[in-house]
Amino acid sequence: MATARPSTTNSRGRLTRDRVLHAAIAHADAAGLEFLTMRTLAETLEVAPMALYRHVSSKDDLIDAMVDVVFTEIGVPGGGGDWKTSMRRRAVAVRQALTRHPWAVGLLEARRRPGPANLRHHDAVIGRLRAAGFDVIETAHAYSLLDSYIYGFALTKADLPFDGSEQAGAMAGAMLSPFPANEYPNLVEFLSEHVMTPGYDYEAEFEFGLDVLLDALEQGLRPPDRIVSLR
Repeated sequence: MATARPSTTNSRGRLTRDRVLHAAIAHADAAGLEFLTMRTLAETLEVAPMALYRHVSSKDDLIDAMVDVVFTEIGVPGGGGDWKTSMRRRAVAVRQALTRHPWAVGLLEARRRPGPANLRHHDAVIGRLRAAGFDVIETAHAYSLLDSYIYGFALTKADLPFDGSEQAGAMAGAMLSPFPANEYPNLVEFLSEHVMTPGYDYEAEFEFGLDVLLDALEQGLRPPDRIVSLR
């Protein structure tokens, strides 16, 4: 008897582009983008691989669309309130999205065929800075500085060999044990009085640094007689 071929539908309903994208994102969140293939995605959705190509034309098209979903989650900076509050909220939203989707950190600015949510986001950020009084060049500086910090922090956080103060303590002990006591007193002080304290969360460093950057943009990129226009 012939083996039944996978169907393009299953018990969860008809295959749609939305289902394909969210299944792909869930797979990348769990295993990493490098382990996402059209075949593994088809197996996850319990469909024949060719069924996917009714909804995405290629792996690149799939990734473009996944990135656009991430930008949909981030949204656009609102027009209400001052520009610093708007940029702060936007930065936190990007950081939170990258926490949920760490595979996206190197892709948000890398798509050659960005989707509408991607373009709306960039257009809105530029528009918010321009409306605040930044000229085009200052807007480019501010946007680049903020995104370098956001993405750089995300990469650093993803590469940390610990998560929380308990793991940090174990890591510190293993890291320093081969060396004589007091060999690295500054590092020991830093670890014991900050990183290894109860409740330590490296994530808290993000908003501290973000506020420093926003203050610098307000105070440093503009001549003193024009700072008032940014408030």
